[in-house]
Amino acid sequence: MQSSQHHIIARVANWLVEGKAVWLCTIIKTWGSSPRPIGAMMACTQDGELVGSISGGCIEEDFLQQLREGALKTRYETEKKPFMVHYGVSAEEQARLRLPCGGQLHVLLEFIQATPHNISTFAEIDRALNNHQRISRRVDLITGHIDTAPESSDEAVILSHEQMLHSLSPRYRLLLLGAGDVARYVAELALSMDYDVTLCDPRPDYLNNWFVPGVQLSSDLPDDVVRDQFSNPYSGVIALAHDPRVDDMALMEALKTDAFYIGAMGSERTSANRRLRLPELGLTEAEIERLHAPIGFMIGSKTPAEIAISILAEVTAVRHRVMK
Repeated sequence: MQSSQHHIIARVANWLVEGKAVWLCTIIKTWGSSPRPIGAMMACTQDGELVGSISGGCIEEDFLQQLREGALKTRYETEKKPFMVHYGVSAEEQARLRLPCGGQLHVLLEFIQATPHNISTFAEIDRALNNHQRISRRVDLITGHIDTAPESSDEAVILSHEQMLHSLSPRYRLLLLGAGDVARYVAELALSMDYDVTLCDPRPDYLNNWFVPGVQLSSDLPDDVVRDQFSNPYSGVIALAHDPRVDDMALMEALKTDAFYIGAMGSERTSANRRLRLPELGLTEAEIERLHAPIGFMIGSKTPAEIAISILAEVTAVRHRVMK
């Protein structure tokens, strides 16, 4: 499974291989309340196959109508380069497109033909995202030439008069330790939030009775799974087993990695005892400080579903750097 960005890039790459030209729309500026963030994309073939979204649907409908009427092709043939379209500039247009009050979108439209260079470029982007690497797509706004650039900024889009640099991120992944009820709810919520989810539990009696569609299951040793698959900044590790043989094995490896989030479920007392054990596993004080334990926000919950909500809320806050 792929992030929404990766899914769009993969579809564009496939269409180009099939010899189809593609319209690629990228939000480059927003004002007021916008339905989609800067960097969001939509792609469409000339015969109306569409993937992605830049609004709640009305802008997409307007785009398809202009495509059918030939207005987009006419403008491209006149300008021979990417061009900007401004949506929601007037109150009448905001009402027609059902944009939130004051909402405006500036969208870059590119007509990408199935040339060997473009096919190669989108294949390169697709490979990088498959390998969980960030990559930027660089567009020359004068010529329309597209190439790639090493990731250099946290901004989704960097725009100048001559070029657009569009940062593309791979899908975030979560490793859940321990096949229990809380893990089931965390997995279901995480999947709905576009995470790639793996559940690891080396205890056969637990793993054999646990299943959530869309979740990869692993009976391998937790530290091996972390080391091999969850050591980059797009990975999170959540220990839910209530068994040091499972949780601590994963934590002793995860706390040494660049994983963006590492947490362990348990009471204040359990968490304090865990912090006393971790130095014995070779972890430094600075590494142990990265651990979120007790896991989740304190919302006074006791049911597995509510605990899962508090966990994913904290993961989201950390991911967006609202908290350390």
